[in-house]
Amino acid sequence: MVNIGVIGCGQWGPNHIRIFSRLSNSRAVMCADLSADRLRTIKENFPHIQTTTDYKDILKNPDIHAVCIASPTNTHFNFAKEALERGKHVFCEKPLALKTEECAHLQKMAAQKKKILMVGHVFLFNAGIKQLKEYVRSGELGRVHYAHSTRTNLGPFRYDVSALWDLAPHDISIFNYLFDSSPVNVSARGQKCLGTERDDLVFGTLEYPPKAPAEGSTVAHVHVSWIDPKKVRQITIVGEKKMVTWDDLDDVGPIKLYDKHVEKSSAYYLTYGEFRLLSKEGGITIPKIDLSEPLKTQDQYFVDCVERNVSADLADAGKGLDVVKTLIALQNSIERQGACVHL
Repeated sequence: MVNIGVIGCGQWGPNHIRIFSRLSNSRAVMCADLSADRLRTIKENFPHIQTTTDYKDILKNPDIHAVCIASPTNTHFNFAKEALERGKHVFCEKPLALKTEECAHLQKMAAQKKKILMVGHVFLFNAGIKQLKEYVRSGELGRVHYAHSTRTNLGPFRYDVSALWDLAPHDISIFNYLFDSSPVNVSARGQKCLGTERDDLVFGTLEYPPKAPAEGSTVAHVHVSWIDPKKVRQITIVGEKKMVTWDDLDDVGPIKLYDKHVEKSSAYYLTYGEFRLLSKEGGITIPKIDLSEPLKTQDQYFVDCVERNVSADLADAGKGLDVVKTLIALQNSIERQGACVHL
């Protein structure tokens, strides 16, 4: 049984407490938050759990094997560092930290201490995203020309990080997973539509390296916003053979595979060496997708890694570092009015 302490009882902390309390091989034994009201609510819903306003009580507890960090982003590095120093395994909500050197330091510490350090890139545990990965991996789509993601809603508004750092880690981690690499360059434009100090709207472009020398690169476009009339969680991937869409809010058919592509006709050309492009349209396939809770799948994965003492390869510190590198490059591009930034 893996005993877990949860630091931070705001938006995500209570969900982690709920799941860790119900898994067969874990227990949420203690949680920490500065708000007495939040701790009171946790105690009402989970009478078995110990509560404290001092996170160090969790780190000093010898019966706690792992720490789940669900506190504000600017606290992630220090909390994770102290937990690793105390010999605890660590699960940290995204992003892992605000600086690449901090992420690298945590990665090195976890390796030295031989502890699991996992980042909360929860969409990597979404069954729909796993299906997208299979389409890309199997070659069913052919070479991927481009991908596009939309992650918008009217709020919730955050004051510690921008929409880029709040929402884009999800899509960056998804694209890195789908394409088995990190971007080679990025560009982005942001806007402070609400007049605050942080961008609430961002459009970003990521270029991924070609899979083979003869192939071109893959471009992925990311749109994140706190000021949109609709909550949207969608991805489109366009391949040379087929195209696919994912809609996380569609409980009936989140994945739709389109048998559509473009062909070159050799029977007709406009000028010498120029072929006529013809669109080919077939049917639409809607595969059955398991609608299990991704957060539960993610937390179970973390507990299993701790129990077996194996690396959390799907969302380890290295994956978290790659995402933070990309976020910083995108932020640099925004500050330079959309200039291309190489990674």
